Amino acid sequence: MTTDTPTRETTDGFQLVIDALKLNGIDTIFALPGIPITDFLRLAQAGGMKVISFRHEQHAGNAAAAAGYLTGKPGICFTVSAPGFLNGLTALANATTNCFPMILVSGSSEREIVDLQQGDYEEMDQLAIAKPLAKAAFRVLHAEDIGIGIARAIRAAVSGRPGGVYLDLPAKLFAQSMDKEAGERSLVQVVDPAPRQIPAPDAVQRAVDLLKGAKKPLVILGKGAAYARSDAAIREFIEKTGIPYLPMSMAKGLLPDNHAQSASAARSYVLAEANVVMLVGARLNWLLSHGKGKTWGAASAKEPTKAQFIQVDISPTEADSNVAVAAPVVGDIGSCIAALNAAIGSGWAKPPAEWTGAIAERKDKNLSKMAETLAKDPSPMSFQSALNVIRNKVAERPDAIVVNEGANTLDFARSIVDMYEPRKRLDVGTWGIMGIGMGFAVAAAVTQGKPVIAVCGDSAFGFSGMEVETICRYDLPVCVVVFNNNGIYKGTDVNPRGTEVAPTVFVKDAKYELLMQAFGGVGVRAATPRELAAALDEAVASGRPTLINAIIDESAGTESGRITSLNPAAAKKKV
Repeated sequence: MTTDTPTRETTDGFQLVIDALKLNGIDTIFALPGIPITDFLRLAQAGGMKVISFRHEQHAGNAAAAAGYLTGKPGICFTVSAPGFLNGLTALANATTNCFPMILVSGSSEREIVDLQQGDYEEMDQLAIAKPLAKAAFRVLHAEDIGIGIARAIRAAVSGRPGGVYLDLPAKLFAQSMDKEAGERSLVQVVDPAPRQIPAPDAVQRAVDLLKGAKKPLVILGKGAAYARSDAAIREFIEKTGIPYLPMSMAKGLLPDNHAQSASAARSYVLAEANVVMLVGARLNWLLSHGKGKTWGAASAKEPTKAQFIQVDISPTEADSNVAVAAPVVGDIGSCIAALNAAIGSGWAKPPAEWTGAIAERKDKNLSKMAETLAKDPSPMSFQSALNVIRNKVAERPDAIVVNEGANTLDFARSIVDMYEPRKRLDVGTWGIMGIGMGFAVAAAVTQGKPVIAVCGDSAFGFSGMEVETICRYDLPVCVVVFNNNGIYKGTDVNPRGTEVAPTVFVKDAKYELLMQAFGGVGVRAATPRELAAALDEAVASGRPTLINAIIDESAGTESGRITSLNPAAAKKKV
């Protein structure tokens, strides 16, 4: 007589990865299918996850990075091995540089083949390549370690200063099977992945004492302040102290850009004149001239400003990175600002009227000058007249998300398009990288469910333009506005040899709108502000995928935008 042994239910690597992600509240994957992840993506979608498939891995990675910034949870990008992994690596490095929480997951060849360099399909030691460009990098070899691997990746991506994490999953891992109950027990739900870091009381008091004695104080808000989601506490601090503030581009909207204490319209003046500068989630990198030079009122390019700095940052190593920081306040921004608010108390003396009055005078002068420029209606459009249309639409729809990239298109938009709500502006960030446009736009539409206005130079659009098919395929409420001036910076360069066109010149009068029409979206050509406004109104109201080909004067741009100093030839020519 024999007794049948009941068959135990099993699970596999495919399901364990899906279950581990879902257990940690991750419900969206940005990806490009191919060996060895195609079946995984099918199963993830069947299991209830949202899978957004792209035409190029770099843009899937950019979408994951933007999703991480917008949601505070790590954005997930899956790629195939080797070339696909390398395509995603630019996005991973950009996420790390910008402090966006993201996890790049790539299929890979088996370790035993890679280590012996035996020539496997798309063989590459991806972990070694990713390590220098990521905040952390891990490889999972066994199904029972999937839960730990994903938990480690999540915690690394969001804890402390956020960043990009690489997770290597060899192809045969997906097919590994194990007992289902044991597999479930192996999964890890990450508890408090980004714990608060409370600042030291003496550090807080040192900062408060420095601010109290400041004749010309200034607060600079960086995108780290926006990511912190401590909007109310930051506003309380700004308004309680009365200190003027300057938002970096992705911090615009933390307080409305039309707030009385905003010093954006007097940027050059306040940077050169401030004697105590408090950085909140902002770094003294190239975007702030490293805290040195004439931007800061110093006599020469290498001389540091005489201002004293307070730096609020979660990373202690950020202090003194370019100039001395007199009062570092280390901790998460929410905890730091709350402690500063408590330390200030009720008897705070507002900054001297001479300082705030001088700022107000320069703001009024510069805003009046800008208003005159924006009121002009040249034909063809200038950057300013076209951006005035975007400015008006955002004022009407402050919940809309603006994605912005390019050279002149980016630089003019930063100062012209006011933002009124936090985390509504996404742009090229710390690296100044091109090609983020369509990936960021897709992420914003998918995660926020609000209208997205992607304002791109024609050069910038070329990096990711094929993703308009992705926008159409998922029927996303994205309106892409291509500022078409026939070239990079300008469309007027001439090859002195008289043969092929100059390297900065594109096909004249390109019909970018037809690209969106080709995939079933709306494509419109706009040659005047009136036409642009009508097309933008319709796009935002309808929520349909739309591309507006905005015709800009091809001679209107400047080489290198507003960073001519970084281009020696352009600086020499004083373009």
